[in-house]
Amino acid sequence: MNRPRVSILTFGCRANQYESDAMDCALGKNCDVVSGPADVIVLNGCTVTRLADRKARQAARRARRESPGAAIILIGCLADAVHKGLERFDEADLIAGTAWKGRISEVVEAALKGARGSLPTTEPTPLDSERTKGPRHRVRAFLRVQDGCSLSCAYCRPTRVRGPSRSKSVTAAAAEARELVGLGFSEIVLTGINLAQYAPHDGRLADLILEILDAASLRRLRIASINPAGLTAALIDAFTTDERLCRHFHVPLQSGDDRILRAMQRGYSASQYEARIERVRDRLPDATFGADVIVGFPGEDEDAFGASRAVVERIGFSNLHVFRYSPRAGTVAADLPSPVPERIKRARAKRLDAAWRPIRRTLLDKRIGTTQDVLVEEHRDGRWYGYTRDYIYVSFGSATPIPLGAERSVRITEVTEDHLQGRSDDRDVSG
Repeated sequence: MNRPRVSILTFGCRANQYESDAMDCALGKNCDVVSGPADVIVLNGCTVTRLADRKARQAARRARRESPGAAIILIGCLADAVHKGLERFDEADLIAGTAWKGRISEVVEAALKGARGSLPTTEPTPLDSERTKGPRHRVRAFLRVQDGCSLSCAYCRPTRVRGPSRSKSVTAAAAEARELVGLGFSEIVLTGINLAQYAPHDGRLADLILEILDAASLRRLRIASINPAGLTAALIDAFTTDERLCRHFHVPLQSGDDRILRAMQRGYSASQYEARIERVRDRLPDATFGADVIVGFPGEDEDAFGASRAVVERIGFSNLHVFRYSPRAGTVAADLPSPVPERIKRARAKRLDAAWRPIRRTLLDKRIGTTQDVLVEEHRDGRWYGYTRDYIYVSFGSATPIPLGAERSVRITEVTEDHLQGRSDDRDVSG
């Protein structure tokens, strides 16, 4: 009997990407996980914005055209939002909440047997039992060590559907990291819904980092987005101990205006945010920073927008993600007064991006003439591509072939619009 073909389409955050890798691993025992036409299409949905919802719907319609006989499953945060009556998703045959990801084989089996509608709610799989073999054909693997969130940011729907914070133990996470290194991944990225709330019974984030570094063949360890409260003295101390720790910190800002931050229920002021960044810079002068900023939150006027722009200019982020506020049913912010018109949101997003671009260009220009260590992730059109430890994208030439996953020393010669270019000296950084 032919094994069923299953295709997994992923939307949203790195935690979702990790969960898709874990579903791929679980399904591979009894199914062929493929890209393209399949017997079952699994949409790992995200509901953080209306755009995320729309992308999942578009993918479902495209899958219906390309695989007309396939069963379409919606799973994850968007499915939970449907369960709670916050969204509709008529494009799917079967809907299963986030907790079903740990039982994905049962979900697929049910779909193949003709189950339709919504699966009942179920308890999430304990994080310590999760395992993934990482993404296929990549050199970087995500390791989800935390899920859920115990905060109540006014605009956030995913934290409401994923539930309160829970953590994978240091012991289990470190063991999974060693398995990923053994499978050949050169870089591991620790991720979660709110990494700042990582708090297992056997340690903290700094303890986990130091434990993972015992894997001698690991080239790099990176942390994904972390809220300001997570930039603790212990974490910063850990980052001073080993060059394999990537000193790039993505710290969501969301707004630089204290009034808007209070309305967002973020739990910090703009000055407290900047103080956290300076605490890192004092200990790690070469660190770079990224951030998320929301423009057009209800009540944001020109002064509030200007405050956000001022913080962006003072800190000098190397990466910036600018989002237009998207009302989400079921959140506090959806009912706030003084909505900002869409045309103003669009204009502010463009203005903030335009203010940030010269800042990034200055940071990149300073790299010309320097030598950067680049982890090689791709080869195309005769050039190699990868990232520095502080998350700057680089393309470079080399006189000799380079295996993906190797780390090379690259002399930077010029800057394009969004990345560095250079020439490898063909020296393996690991020696």
